[in-house]
Amino acid sequence: MIDQAGFYEAKLNYETDSWDVYEALENSEGIIVIDARSSEAYAKEHIPAAINIPHRTISEETTARLDKSIAYVTYCDGIGCNASTKGALKMARLGFKVKELLGGLDWWKRDGYATEGSEGNEGKTLTCGC
Repeated sequence: MIDQAGFYEAKLNYETDSWDVYEALENSEGIIVIDARSSEAYAKEHIPAAINIPHRTISEETTARLDKSIAYVTYCDGIGCNASTKGALKMARLGFKVKELLGGLDWWKRDGYATEGSEGNEGKTLTCGC
């Protein structure tokens, strides 16, 4: 059985929030953000610098060009969507270091960060050029 401190350490190893993701991208800390939703959802709106790999397509073939030494963060729409969990699970099973973005795109926007796409929203933008 895991103790309380161990639980929270594990949680921080596998989950992250929008502030931490924004700061990591802004400071070029070597993370890749993966939008695990459909390509249609990604085209409408996504986190800047995110790549789209729908969770249903994650496999050895679709991730072959990704660097396993880099940390990945998966996300989907928000707490009512589990595409990020499915994507993180598949990535982890393939040997990638991966975290799930708490609250997904919804909480990213609630925290005031901009999105891109045909229905992108204004907000604090990344200045890293990533």
